[in-house]
Amino acid sequence: MAALVNGGHVALIRHGNAPPGYGGDPPGFKIDDCTTQRNLDEVGRQQAKALGESFRNHGVRVDRIRSSPWCRCMETAHLMAVGPVESSWALVPDMNPNATARLLELKEMVSAWRGPGTLVLVTHALTVRPLIGILPDQGETVVLKPPPRQIWFGSGMGARHRLLEALAK
Repeated sequence: MAALVNGGHVALIRHGNAPPGYGGDPPGFKIDDCTTQRNLDEVGRQQAKALGESFRNHGVRVDRIRSSPWCRCMETAHLMAVGPVESSWALVPDMNPNATARLLELKEMVSAWRGPGTLVLVTHALTVRPLIGILPDQGETVVLKPPPRQIWFGSGMGARHRLLEALAK
């Protein structure tokens, strides 16, 4: 949490606990109908509230909070209560490995961030993995410090960045 207090960082947050945990949404889910999606359970709601409380208790300044439009992400972002939440399709994983438009938009969003406060991105594990190569647990936060000039290389699956810390759930 100390890194976030200094500002200029990006907090990538995987949504709170949403059973069954892996495998995505049920067949036939609708983005505009939360009853058809995997949603936060009480543990996930408590994770989101505790994370927001930790941000406030440590004096983390959140300048912007963006979320995947999926209900579990939006609820996580709103329950953190650290600022107004904006929806962004760049935080939805590209299920087709050849479709990289969202990943490129996300890379630009992360690499362009300079603060002065923190950019909070509430998303999915399958959005984080192609960006930085790790698969975070539900409710886990990964903190990135974009370098002065971000360089993304290779097939779009790797990133030159400075991973500061993975905060425990």
